[in-house]
Amino acid sequence: MTVESTHAPFDLRDLTPVTRGAAGDGRRVVLADACGSGLDLLVEPSSGTLAVTARSRPLARHRALRLVTPGRTELLWRAALLQYPTLWWGGVRGDVPLHVSAAQVRGQGVVLAGPGGVGKSTLLAGLGREDGTPVSDNLCTYDGEQLNALPEPRRVEGATVGSGHRRMPHGRVEQPWDSRQDSIVPTLVVVLRRGTGDRAALRAIPPAVAARALVTGTYAAGELRRYWAFAATLALGTGLGPAHPAIVSGAERLARSVPCVEVVLPGRPVASLAELVDLAVGVGRHPAAAEQTEPLEPLELSPLAVPGPPLTRARP
Repeated sequence: MTVESTHAPFDLRDLTPVTRGAAGDGRRVVLADACGSGLDLLVEPSSGTLAVTARSRPLARHRALRLVTPGRTELLWRAALLQYPTLWWGGVRGDVPLHVSAAQVRGQGVVLAGPGGVGKSTLLAGLGREDGTPVSDNLCTYDGEQLNALPEPRRVEGATVGSGHRRMPHGRVEQPWDSRQDSIVPTLVVVLRRGTGDRAALRAIPPAVAARALVTGTYAAGELRRYWAFAATLALGTGLGPAHPAIVSGAERLARSVPCVEVVLPGRPVASLAELVDLAVGVGRHPAAAEQTEPLEPLELSPLAVPGPPLTRARP
């Protein structure tokens, strides 16, 4: 990836229109104002590598956005320069993007699924060094064997840290990771959702339910809403990769390969990720528990950050 200092447009004389805002010649594609970032990109696949050349060409609206919400500008640049080209190049090789958090926890390759704001990052932030290592807070690719991180700083609630950190949307700030690993072999899928009660509950779920959560969480992610057009344009302009990532089949393959559990959280998180995984592993070994309708049995767990009601699980 190269960012050039010139603000001149790329030379399009030998290129033909691919779609509005994009031109190519079958080998390379130029994207104007890629992802609404104010960056023009020249994308060139060659000899097993992907070269991305960028030129900043901001309009008045881009300058205004940077003044009003600088965090969003940082996210748009990161997506256009690094994340989306990486996701697309992975797609050329058969990987699929997933909006999940992931960690190695007490020997388990844990995938946390669910929509944005459900609590994935909060659980990951509470993971102690003695219990495991984070992989990704937000975006991954799945190649059928491993879940691979798309590296970026972790995001935590702004009220929990001091000043001096880059502010992001939704009241969060970015922090560097203390430690992180690049990938995991998944062994457990944990689907998170919020409930209305004062207790959390945990149960085994069938693969189809977990796959649906993986798929819907990915399509609902704001971080990826500009990606689908980006990937389709490059596929059209280069003839490489799928017109659309095989997210449904990838999610189904992942969910069928490992135990899947659902955790319904109350208003406040009440358990560490490590303790939750210990419980989930036991429940996941007995899928029939998902069909039980008997009363939930309370389990006392250590509080996460603040005291709260206990977690519960279906009595086997």
